[in-house]
Amino acid sequence: MSPTLSLIHDGKKFMWDGRFYATREEAAPAQEAYLKDNFEVQLVEEESKFLIYTRRVVKEVVVTTQ
Repeated sequence: MSPTLSLIHDGKKFMWDGRFYATREEAAPAQEAYLKDNFEVQLVEEESKFLIYTRRVVKEVVVTTQ
């Protein structure tokens, strides 16, 4: 099984976290941790495995000059 590294959902790009989860319950703690860290999360079932795709929106850009 070689899942897609990224997916587009509602026009937004999500990146796979690189881990396979056997069940939805096994994925739940990781999904909750990502949500707590302000990530948007998509849980996808593929070939009887669960994959988590995440994205984080940049809310502030800091520009430094030298």
